[in-house]
Amino acid sequence: MDLDIPRPKEKTIDPFTQEEADLIIDRLYATDHWPSGIYAAFFEFAFYTGMRLGEIAALQWDSVELEKRRVLVRRTVALKEVEDRTKTKKDRYVLLNDRAVHALEFAKAYAERRAKGSGRIKEFPHCFPPSKGHQFIQQTSDLHHQWRPTLKALGIRYRPPYNARHTYATMCLMAGMTPAFIAKQLGHSLQILLSRYARWIDGEGDWTEMGKLKIAPKLARSET
Repeated sequence: MDLDIPRPKEKTIDPFTQEEADLIIDRLYATDHWPSGIYAAFFEFAFYTGMRLGEIAALQWDSVELEKRRVLVRRTVALKEVEDRTKTKKDRYVLLNDRAVHALEFAKAYAERRAKGSGRIKEFPHCFPPSKGHQFIQQTSDLHHQWRPTLKALGIRYRPPYNARHTYATMCLMAGMTPAFIAKQLGHSLQILLSRYARWIDGEGDWTEMGKLKIAPKLARSET
């Protein structure tokens, strides 16, 4: 008799709250070491666009259209190299809210200041160049050096930086945005979004839906 082969369990979705996200961002911006401020902009952009970390690290100014408030996602960082592809092998536009625009404006001012300094890197085609001598963030360990101490200092339960993407998705769902739009922003299929974030899609709306069913209780018959 054939046995059912169990499928691997999908990782639990464990987003931050919006309040936690803002605390993390504010703490990173408050650094005394000004070159490290770029990581604050990086994570503000991550929390408020939902882009994958590799996509943000690979984002270049030639893919940014601030006047149209959008970026073209067409590159990612893999094995310390920028590759002209995304995880899904499909380019997509991501629309920018005010927080994402703020992160890019900070990054632009940061790059201009870096270019005037004494560092060996003078050209900054990438939006979020690390504070050391590279043009782009090459590996997630560079992010963890900023991430872990920040969460510890704030007393926020540890979750990996990738969960910024989950945070954006759940914030959008709880704000009432349509799943189809959110899936497009994230570069997901609608089916994946619906299965992965089902409990945020249902959530508080469940009892609202139940309330649409009007059923009057029957009166108990008295015993004769």
